Amino acid sequence: MKALKLNVRIVVADDHGIVRMGLIQTVKRLKPEAVIFEVEDYKSLYKVILNEELDLAIMDVNMPNGTVQEAIDYIKIHQPDLKILIFSSQDEELYGMRYLKMGAGGYLSKQSSTEVIETALTAMLSTGRYASNDVKEAIFLESINGSTKKTALESLSDRELQIANKLAEGIPLKELSNHLNLHQSTVSTYKNRLFEKLKIRSIPELVEILRLYNH
Repeated sequence: MKALKLNVRIVVADDHGIVRMGLIQTVKRLKPEAVIFEVEDYKSLYKVILNEELDLAIMDVNMPNGTVQEAIDYIKIHQPDLKILIFSSQDEELYGMRYLKMGAGGYLSKQSSTEVIETALTAMLSTGRYASNDVKEAIFLESINGSTKKTALESLSDRELQIANKLAEGIPLKELSNHLNLHQSTVSTYKNRLFEKLKIRSIPELVEILRLYNH
């Protein structure tokens, strides 16, 4: 594998310590001399960007004190040459191209193998670009005839989409069931179905996907 350049400076931004540890170990194995900063939220990321000259930012999406779009915009203003790699557990077919359109240079799934992670890091540091084969195929399909697949969000029924929006607004299941004149167990079933279709596990992820597709 192609060696990374000397003395690269990388910030790893993720609110889970175990994820930061794994990434740092992978980077250090590729480039022992790399200078690495780690942060657990967007506010801390902004401080590092202001105070340090960096080569690569590896960012999770769902972190406290900000949003990924705000972070990308902030980087473009303060360090326009800084390479940005989104490292997320979100479904890459659903999200990958969206984050690239926002201005990130690459999208990498947290389910990727160590070999794929190393390939992505090498590509980002050398070219500032990385996309998996699935994301490349989605970009190609869109470039020739637009999206040929309905997104998971677009596949939701009107009722499912209604409930998704209400859940994203923070309305509790009991209140939502009263509002829709449905049993709470029925609303709960809708919620579980939504999470399964969208391949998400939390309300913050639901909020993010709705925000992305209304962007």
